[in-house]
Amino acid sequence: MFVIVMNGTNLVQDGLNNKLIYKFPNSVVLKDKYVAVSSISMYYSWFNITSTNLNNTFTYTWNGTTNQTYTITIPDGLYGISAINNYIQYVCLQNGTYWTVSGTYYYPFELLVNANRYAIQLNTYQIPTAATAPAGATTPPAGWPTTVFNSVVTFPSAFNAIVGYTAGFASANNVGGGITFGTPTASTNYASVNSVNTISYLSNFAPQVQPNSSVLFSLSNINNPYTQPSSIIYSLNSNVGVGELISEKPPNFMWNRMIDGTYNELRLTFLSPTLQPITINDPNMTILLTIRDKDEGFLGTK
Repeated sequence: MFVIVMNGTNLVQDGLNNKLIYKFPNSVVLKDKYVAVSSISMYYSWFNITSTNLNNTFTYTWNGTTNQTYTITIPDGLYGISAINNYIQYVCLQNGTYWTVSGTYYYPFELLVNANRYAIQLNTYQIPTAATAPAGATTPPAGWPTTVFNSVVTFPSAFNAIVGYTAGFASANNVGGGITFGTPTASTNYASVNSVNTISYLSNFAPQVQPNSSVLFSLSNINNPYTQPSSIIYSLNSNVGVGELISEKPPNFMWNRMIDGTYNELRLTFLSPTLQPITINDPNMTILLTIRDKDEGFLGTK
């Protein structure tokens, strides 16, 4: 039984930090060998929202000086729902689509976690006209609408999975203050209007806020006829906070048979649950692989 250490020095320098190559000092013949992950040390640094995943945009409307649809493009990063909502407010400030009343800022909509329903709640708020605005209200930089309305928020494909809504979901505009959407549509499992014409929606399937909650380890030259692809040897779960160190030592090794042959190197690749290469932002990592003969005990004893 012997151990192979793979770390940042083994990374392929392509900026993705998801491929490690261990080169043997000399070609080695591996026959009747089994391999397992014996130790992992790496930081939780892979993003859930990226332009590559096309899950970083959605839209909202504002019927002010001009009727306009704004696109919110979230920078690549690792976001919870509260962080996404903070970015919504930032964009609304940049676009001038907000108003204040006695120093308090108001925004056309918000996203929040509804823990009791295991859902993401969208609230859209009625935006007044200049004539119906409360005392002390300041005119939005984008202008008051001519008719009260609720902003139309749209979740396109890919971002919709983050918040758990059907692709193409669009909230009701409630133009004029009347309830125009009738019963909840198929794209939501809940919609309600309170006394001040706030329209609320709940996601209609489990939100995938972190679609890459686990990282699959794919190792070259694995002989496993029961899986596709046959190279998957381990699944690492992100069981710490963002930016924290994941330190994992499996209590029992999951042995995988290696293809008999002559080896110059081993290649380890990190994949998402959908088997796509995943970008690891922090290159500081150490992966230990243990290789044993078939006649050695599973814990290294004869």
